[in-house]
Amino acid sequence: MTTSRKSPTMADVARLAGVSPMTVSRAFKTDSSVSDATRDAILKAADDLGYVFDSTASALRSQKTDFIAVTIPSINNANFAETVRGLSEGLKSRGLQILLGYTDYDMAEEERLIEQFLRRRPEAIVVTGGQHTPRARRMLENAGIPVIETWDLPKDPIGHVIGFSNADAVRGMVDHFVAKGLTRIGFIGGDTTRDTRGADRRAGFIAAMQAHGLDATRLVAAGVPPISMREGAEAMGHLLDTLPDTQAVICVSDLSAFGALTECQRRRVCVPDRLWIAGFGDYEIAEIAVPTLTTINPFPREIGARTAELILGLLDGQDGLPARITISPALLIRQSTG
Repeated sequence: MTTSRKSPTMADVARLAGVSPMTVSRAFKTDSSVSDATRDAILKAADDLGYVFDSTASALRSQKTDFIAVTIPSINNANFAETVRGLSEGLKSRGLQILLGYTDYDMAEEERLIEQFLRRRPEAIVVTGGQHTPRARRMLENAGIPVIETWDLPKDPIGHVIGFSNADAVRGMVDHFVAKGLTRIGFIGGDTTRDTRGADRRAGFIAAMQAHGLDATRLVAAGVPPISMREGAEAMGHLLDTLPDTQAVICVSDLSAFGALTECQRRRVCVPDRLWIAGFGDYEIAEIAVPTLTTINPFPREIGARTAELILGLLDGQDGLPARITISPALLIRQSTG
């Protein structure tokens, strides 16, 4: 007959390390009042005993959960992964952990996740984008914790904002193309309200073309976000079939741009001699494509790092912290645009 062994307790760790249970608790919460030598002795004792600190019980006593809730639209998007990486690296020195939620570009799902997260009383909540359902917005406004909207510059922010204008970033790319003498420019993607940042890029393209007095109707839908390479290729094929005189194409993302580039190669349409192609995001694939892809770097890890810095300041009660931090994306000119 197998009998279960009794789990080691905090008191067991304290006896082995020669300290009080309160000191053990402080050591696991990285309290600065515990010296490095004492903490090392406690951690060794815990390791020898196989003890795991009960953070749930500690949270009930201290009213602190030591986690930050984060929502992102996609778990396989390299840019959002870099943002989470920058955020995680900035928070780990304080022992803060990330509880991550995946919305799949669905605001209703974001609403559900926000409710679930707030029930668990996070120290702060970080959301991707500045557009939410009315109920999600009300929950965030009444959360009583720091709320940071990222990857966007909403006109009516809930709390703090760290991001950039997707529309302005694409306007800059259009301005560059027009300055090079191009007038027949198309745009692939951004045709759905599910991806508000993609829709903003498309809107920026239209506004820039109209500002130059150019035709802004060379728009091709590419499907439900996140837009795949296959969908980018299909959209490029449609554009070549219907508007073969197009001189350049701006894609909503680097993945769709790579698909568009591949379709051109399949049809023996020379890039950039016959057609220019550009993307958005500065993914690794843009740098290794042949030819390399012109794109926009939105500095995703910086967004995460600046968000972590802001959260720590807010939790410390620092005064004078900026309500809005603007990131300046960089236009990277590569071989796909001559």
